[in-house]
Amino acid sequence: MPDRGMDCASPTVRPQRAFGRIRVRFERRGDITALAVLRQEGCLKARMPRMEPGATAEAVLLNTSGGVTGGDDLGLEIAAGAATRLIVTTQAAERFYRATPASPPATIRTTLSVAASAHLDWLPQETILFDGCRADRTLSVEMAQTASFVGVESLLFGRQAMGEAVQRAWLTDRIRIRHGGRLILHDATRIGGDIAALMARAGTFGDARAMATVVFVSPDAEGRVTALRDALGTGTLPEGPVEAGVSAWNGLVLVRLLALDGASLRRAVMTTLTILRAGAAVPGVWRL
Repeated sequence: MPDRGMDCASPTVRPQRAFGRIRVRFERRGDITALAVLRQEGCLKARMPRMEPGATAEAVLLNTSGGVTGGDDLGLEIAAGAATRLIVTTQAAERFYRATPASPPATIRTTLSVAASAHLDWLPQETILFDGCRADRTLSVEMAQTASFVGVESLLFGRQAMGEAVQRAWLTDRIRIRHGGRLILHDATRIGGDIAALMARAGTFGDARAMATVVFVSPDAEGRVTALRDALGTGTLPEGPVEAGVSAWNGLVLVRLLALDGASLRRAVMTTLTILRAGAAVPGVWRL
């Protein structure tokens, strides 16, 4: 597969840009959560695995362009209708490839809507940052007052098994959650330019090369804090490969994870999700 982030040899050749839009809506029909709307355009697709009776409905997102690079434009709208239960995941880890020096950042805009008495699990697999990537990503969640939500966003700084190191990167990453019309979380990460020295600092990443943010919004959210801290070893400086922090306020739990590598991060994320999701298994594509 050609490197979509490769510099062009001729100034007259414009790099290929990917465009994708997807709109998915699920609604309650009797005792089941059923697909009501599926509109897809460009490189973004969705597949709905056949589920066993009684299982939670699931949507698997695909980016057929093979990854994201500078100038790509992706937009996603996912809606869980009233009283539905829905899991949204991705077929594989997303890749943010190297962009050309003059390229604008890729833009990724995801909007999730969770209606009254509905529950949505936003469980994409990891995003891998490649050296020289440029991306601007926003996740916006609009929740009804009686809705609940679990979401995870994971970042890997290169693939350690491949000997990759991220020296330069430009990333703006935002998570915004509104619950009953009230903004309850605005979380922003900004990384720019030469990041090798920044990542080496003890106050930022230290030796870590993987990070994740996990969010849980539910009336009983704060009741999960003790179990999370016990399982993740927070409250003391952990001796293991993962450092974790757990905060909770007003029906929201926020978990931060830093790990030496992607495998350690995934184990910590799966432990976190098991507690927040009352023991429910992660999507099958995570185990492939």
